[in-house]
Amino acid sequence: MVKKRNRDPEVMAEVPPAQVEGDDSGSDDDMNTLDVEFEWFNFKPDIDFQGLKSLLQQLLDVDSQLFDLSALADLILSQPTLGSTVKVDGEDTDAWAFLTILNLHEHRDKKVIKDLTRYIVAKSKSSSTLSDLGSLLELPSSQIGLIFAERRINVPSEIAPPMYTMLIDEIEAAVEDNEPYKFTHYLILSKTYNEIASTLDQEDAPKTKKSKAGKASRETFYFHPEDEVLQQHALASGSFEYTKDEGEGMADSKRAFQEMGIKPQGIIILIEASKFEGAVKAIGEYLSPPQPQ
Repeated sequence: MVKKRNRDPEVMAEVPPAQVEGDDSGSDDDMNTLDVEFEWFNFKPDIDFQGLKSLLQQLLDVDSQLFDLSALADLILSQPTLGSTVKVDGEDTDAWAFLTILNLHEHRDKKVIKDLTRYIVAKSKSSSTLSDLGSLLELPSSQIGLIFAERRINVPSEIAPPMYTMLIDEIEAAVEDNEPYKFTHYLILSKTYNEIASTLDQEDAPKTKKSKAGKASRETFYFHPEDEVLQQHALASGSFEYTKDEGEGMADSKRAFQEMGIKPQGIIILIEASKFEGAVKAIGEYLSPPQPQ
């Protein structure tokens, strides 16, 4: 039976009111911004199921259909004191962001974890630096924590540092309570994207030998800027194509009002436990809001 650890509000990270984008039907072309105050909460199973499931679907993108997201959400909610939700209208509302961790070894017999592990091992084969991940996952001595983190698209990245800092504190408290969170490695499953020239624009253009229709940029962009920092502290990392990738049409569907489409892809980041706290500190230095003069 896991003992509930209520987070002390006096030690909660303080984040100043942040600006989020919001549209207004009576406005001009520019988006309006709103100042909102974010609040951090433990997971609340009777409130957070649908919001968490929606954010998991967003995180896993088109490959979310490969997994039982309901079972995954239930598993996350079964450890409510480990990880955080971020909300703006009180505890009894849907989360705007979340971060959590699951022990892959502890939950290895659960079908959704088996599915995720097979998926991760298969995708790791597309990167030479992750070639040993499958063997690492099979070792009984490996205690690997799988981190999930996602937020609504208009939530600022400044919320990430306190979420990761609180996760470290919660893991330490859990280990003191003899709970199975003494990890040897941390594994982050996230996503990035490449820009890709629109095929729609090229359909009406004259055909030339140098046409760049559908040509993807080699530069990687991060939906979560903190992932770039984590990657710098990684033992290994690599990107992969989604199994259910719909190709150039999907990139165009995500183009919105930009000249370039975006082609999402997954990323796996493996960090040794001894390097994780330093990586989290670096996230704070990179993303913390500027202090007033």
